[in-house]
Amino acid sequence: MEGFKKFLLRGNLVELAVAVVVGAAFGSLVTSFVTAFITPLIALIGGEPDHRNLAFTVNETKFPYGIFLTSVISFLIIAAVVYFFVVLPVGKLLERFKRKVEATVRDCPHCYGEIPLRASRCQFCTSEIEPVAT
Repeated sequence: MEGFKKFLLRGNLVELAVAVVVGAAFGSLVTSFVTAFITPLIALIGGEPDHRNLAFTVNETKFPYGIFLTSVISFLIIAAVVYFFVVLPVGKLLERFKRKVEATVRDCPHCYGEIPLRASRCQFCTSEIEPVAT
């Protein structure tokens, strides 16, 4: 029972639960936005006021593809918002904090062995080379 208690109270599990709840609420918000604003805008172009009612029938079986169309639009909007407002800013922030690693070695132009930047002779083929000022 103690192991189960530790599992439930771990920080990662709580953070994941919060993320799922916030994500579900965000998904609901975007779906409402699509239903209230995007679908009517598409209806202005396409002429169909409510895409959820779009369907076709084959052998008396109804296929409501309009529901799927609305879901696809919602998914694309959610994906765009997550990409442009989460993925890109976090990527740029991580790039800004990444330490720049300076080169300490280079390739010998004769044998392509790795030698120190300040070396004047290759340790592998003993060729004389111009040292790089650092």
